[in-house]
Amino acid sequence: MNKIEHIGIAVKNLKNSNDLFAKLFGEPYYKTEEVETEGVNTSFFQVGENKIELLEATKEDSPIAKFIEKKGEGIHHIAFDVDDIVSEIKRLKSEGFIILNETPKKGADNKLVAFLHPKSSNGVLIELCQEIKK
Repeated sequence: MNKIEHIGIAVKNLKNSNDLFAKLFGEPYYKTEEVETEGVNTSFFQVGENKIELLEATKEDSPIAKFIEKKGEGIHHIAFDVDDIVSEIKRLKSEGFIILNETPKKGADNKLVAFLHPKSSNGVLIELCQEIKK
């Protein structure tokens, strides 16, 4: 793993949260995107070398909607940048981590993504991210 790619925060209302975080960071978000397969709208903030992703559910049965219903708004996941997501999935699986999607899927911000089950990482949902090469 190279670095923390971003921290994902589940929010009930993306517009209100964009306004709040823009005040907090002193900068507006630089991008919004819908990820239909995950049932979310996202926005991204650049904070120094780090990124923050806000996630709002677009479907009542989406993972973000379920997370907010169970735990409320807050930190949802930590994403790590990797060079080769397929190799990293194999490595982590061999180390005993539970992989939620062993085949990487297209995520937000031009990334291939895979997730580790929080049960295998001390209650933290971990996302692996690899830039999609064009």
